[in-house]
Amino acid sequence: MSLGSLIERHRDLLGRAEQAIAERTYFSAYPESPSPRVYGETAAADGQAAHDAHLGADFPLTTPGADGVVASETSPFGPELGVRYPRVPATDEAVGTLLAAAQAAIPAWRDAGPDARAAVCLEALSRLHGRIFELAQAVMHTSGQAFVMAFQAGGAHALDRALEAVAYAHAEQARIPAEAQWEKPAKGEPLRMTKTFHLVPRGVALVIGCNTFPTWNSWPGLFASLATGNAVVVKPHPNAVLPLAITVQTIRDVLGEYGFDPGLVTLAAEEPGDRLAAVLAVRPEVRIVDYTGSTAFGTWLEEHARQAVVFTEKAGLNTVVVDSTDDLRGLVGNLAFSLSLYTGQMCTAPQNVFVPRDGVLTDQGKITFDEFGAALAGAIDKLLGDDARAVEILGAVVNDGVRGRVDALAGDDGTVLAARTIVHPAWPDATVRTPAVVAVDVSDEDRYAAECFGPVSFLIAADSTEQALDRFASSVREHGGMTASVYSTDPAVLDAAEAAAIEAGVPLSINLTGSVFVNQSAAFSDFHGTGANPAANAALTDAAFVASRFRVVASRRHA
Repeated sequence: MSLGSLIERHRDLLGRAEQAIAERTYFSAYPESPSPRVYGETAAADGQAAHDAHLGADFPLTTPGADGVVASETSPFGPELGVRYPRVPATDEAVGTLLAAAQAAIPAWRDAGPDARAAVCLEALSRLHGRIFELAQAVMHTSGQAFVMAFQAGGAHALDRALEAVAYAHAEQARIPAEAQWEKPAKGEPLRMTKTFHLVPRGVALVIGCNTFPTWNSWPGLFASLATGNAVVVKPHPNAVLPLAITVQTIRDVLGEYGFDPGLVTLAAEEPGDRLAAVLAVRPEVRIVDYTGSTAFGTWLEEHARQAVVFTEKAGLNTVVVDSTDDLRGLVGNLAFSLSLYTGQMCTAPQNVFVPRDGVLTDQGKITFDEFGAALAGAIDKLLGDDARAVEILGAVVNDGVRGRVDALAGDDGTVLAARTIVHPAWPDATVRTPAVVAVDVSDEDRYAAECFGPVSFLIAADSTEQALDRFASSVREHGGMTASVYSTDPAVLDAAEAAAIEAGVPLSINLTGSVFVNQSAAFSDFHGTGANPAANAALTDAAFVASRFRVVASRRHA
């Protein structure tokens, strides 16, 4: 297929995606159900076989500057993956070779134009969609997500977020005409000039992958940079390389098929402790950095990678304020799922739940602070009471840090619900924990005023709803937050909560009692993060996320 034909092939999907980001209504291009009725009877088995073929083998990729191989992944469910990738040492010679190859690939890609770049990106997404079961297995066995979540968040929803980024990138570039005839009235003949506007990529982009959501968090920046003409170096987390290796392999195949240098996209795998990301991020050739992970390294990037545009998503305190409800059962059931999903290992998972110490007015009458805690604990126990069902919600604990945080709360005086260990019926070596809920007083800020990543939440006794809203807003302003939620039957409280959220710069969910959860966001409609508080300096995805990845260079001459 020619490049022109490829553009026509994907024109309709691109148009529908651009319409969706303008309207913010429901849109999804990739089915989220792994049902055989959707993907075919053999799709799951074929994906499993493709994933298994990688294990204990050399992954078929080449990386400029690589020296030797690295195999650093162990599944949170137990087995070592043993996949070997080309290792890029953190030396000037290796990094220089890698970045020079990336730079050399840019001119032809730049000159292809926005339509061609978008079409190639959408073709790559189509190919990745064809490998969705393989990707789901790879995400599952590197992040610890249960399979269905890995399929949805790591596959279908990640594809939607990537498509969203391409749509924004194309729309922003399309706003700039290639040429304009400029005419200014003057005495006698008007002044006439021909002005040409060149879209120029910034250069080499660096994507620093995370362990928990290797595709969902990496693909938006990767495809935003690629669609705007940049080369991309993908530096995966050492524990979660395979999903991004599959990604890079797929994109390189598409680039080569359509006459572009596959060196536009490369995988830079490292040994744990190499600190390759820190070396790459400050190189003068690197002009864009996308990062998801710890606050400490995110802040370091913002302070030190001054030659680049840096997009970070870091940690925050996600807050729930409970004032009153007309559906107590729906409230605690919804919150129980949000606390349990993927063992709380989501940047959007709630942590701090403020409840008035004098109780909550509900459809079952007024209940005390302790009774609310018991209702929430009961909802979690009910949701996770059957171990076989529970593991499909919880997945596995991704690393020892998460396990240590939850285990450290064992025997805490304020325990409302103790975490328990579950033996996974299919993966007995997996570390599986249910959520822990600990009651604290609003004055105990040393307990709850820092992120406690994982299955830990604090039930905080507040003097009043007003105090809870004030603490919510101040904690987001100081520490950041990716999500917030409020429950109230009082319109004045809801208005105050929304005003506080706007002032603090955090998205707010109101009275969620059904099957929409605060820690989930929908591509093309919900903005993930705002860039307006310390938890993230950008949003997935808006125009600001893509527009600074290219510049406009104009030339003009007399007509």
